[in-house]
Amino acid sequence: MSIATLTVAILAFDEVEALDLAGPYEVFTTASRMALRERPSDPAPFAVFSVARERQPVHARAGLTLLPDHGFSDTPPVHVLIVPGGVVDGAMRCAETLRWVALASERAQLTASVCTGAFVLAASGVLTGGPVTTHWEDQTDLARAFPSLDVKAGVRWVDQGRIVTSGGISAGIDMSLHLVARLAGEALALRTARQMEFQWTRT
Repeated sequence: MSIATLTVAILAFDEVEALDLAGPYEVFTTASRMALRERPSDPAPFAVFSVARERQPVHARAGLTLLPDHGFSDTPPVHVLIVPGGVVDGAMRCAETLRWVALASERAQLTASVCTGAFVLAASGVLTGGPVTTHWEDQTDLARAFPSLDVKAGVRWVDQGRIVTSGGISAGIDMSLHLVARLAGEALALRTARQMEFQWTRT
């Protein structure tokens, strides 16, 4: 794989919200497909994979079963880390998961969360302050649990620089398109949104 290709690791865990994981997966893989369609001789901009504590089936919220590409012990280098949401209580109680998130984020170029994934970032010590957001239903709880965070309402995503957080479910697609624009150019993000037939909300 070319060094020009950025790896995008998406965390998987039991009770993950399916679209929190699948939305960013679709954005980054579609972005690579669109880029290769235009410049087939260039390396793909993104290589996307899922990671769980072990390479065993993960039971997403509402019953969907997923098989992660990697376990924590064999994860390739991560350039972009995405932590989806869902029911995150188990992930937040898992010391191994929190350690892996903290280490992967420290080494990554960018870390992002979707929905209640912000709770996991905060519990792991990755998210310690500044403006953030999460699903509208969980904003009060996030502010109460982590009072150093400035939790924003009425926004689809918040970009701190190295850390980006989004609202719930479909907002993760908006955020992922924003990350594609940051990392590979707005033109590619626009082509990706059009290919997905998605109305990109940029704020």
